[in-house]
Amino acid sequence: MGLVGTGLVGSSFAYALIIRGIASELVLVDANMDKAVGEMMDFTHGLSFTRPMKITAGSYEDLADAQVVVIAAGASQKPGESRLNLLARNARIFRTVVPEVVRRNPGGIIVIATNPVDILTFISQKESGLAPGRVIGSGTILDTSRFRFMLGQYYGVDARSVHAYIVGEHGDSEIPLWSLANIGGVRLQEFAPLKNRSYNQEEMDRLFLEVRDAAYEIIKRKGSTYYAIGLGLLSIVEAIVGDHRSVLSVSTLMTGQYGVRDICLSLPCVVGANGVEEVLTLNLSQEEENGFRNSAAKLRLTLGGMEESLESAPRPEDPDRGAL
Repeated sequence: MGLVGTGLVGSSFAYALIIRGIASELVLVDANMDKAVGEMMDFTHGLSFTRPMKITAGSYEDLADAQVVVIAAGASQKPGESRLNLLARNARIFRTVVPEVVRRNPGGIIVIATNPVDILTFISQKESGLAPGRVIGSGTILDTSRFRFMLGQYYGVDARSVHAYIVGEHGDSEIPLWSLANIGGVRLQEFAPLKNRSYNQEEMDRLFLEVRDAAYEIIKRKGSTYYAIGLGLLSIVEAIVGDHRSVLSVSTLMTGQYGVRDICLSLPCVVGANGVEEVLTLNLSQEEENGFRNSAAKLRLTLGGMEESLESAPRPEDPDRGAL
């Protein structure tokens, strides 16, 4: 297992990985070697409490045999800054990092964590030359988890019993799939009466806004988000390593879904040993389909000025951290 970028997001993922014990080896790579070594030392000092595992701080060469490489390198999101405004600062980093990873490890799978994750997943796919399914963005996996948690709170049930997805961009144009949301197989409109309440779409829309804007609220209070996305990245990696064929809302290259192609967005995908093995096309409402296409159009506008952004992007002062 390889990790590029040992900032808060990367280290949170690594910590979760060590506790879960699904990898026999982890290589930490960072532009700041002292940071990677310090994290390695801290992690290894706790190995007597976990399953045996080899943890090293290394370079791109040491990623050669990694089944999965998680890239969490990048500039962190500032208070009040949109995810898309991070593009210019992070695109330059990825144009360097991804070719280095693939040159040493052409057979591995790449998982992208850095924001704006959909655009950086698209850049990574193009820069890598790998099959689309082998470059996976964390996408709306965290938004979906937030959505399920808040619905669970609202209806008084375990979040794991809530089956609902956020799709599209990991950002302001993301779409909640109300038409398919259910608790234990029961649609929300039918579940609400079981809790002695009526279904109120206005309340649901307010709940979604809390989901969509959660990162901004967390960043305002503590600077960045990292624990929940660390667990989300773990779920993606675990599905790959264990060939679980889990259905996860990750970002991948669209090939015509709902009329969208040549852009990376999130839809529920089957994730297994080969990466994204299938993109599920769901029976969405017309409004949800339109929202998905609008989300794609928004990202495509940004991609239209991609080369100019890449050429003018300044190098960030703190390239080892990312926020989601």
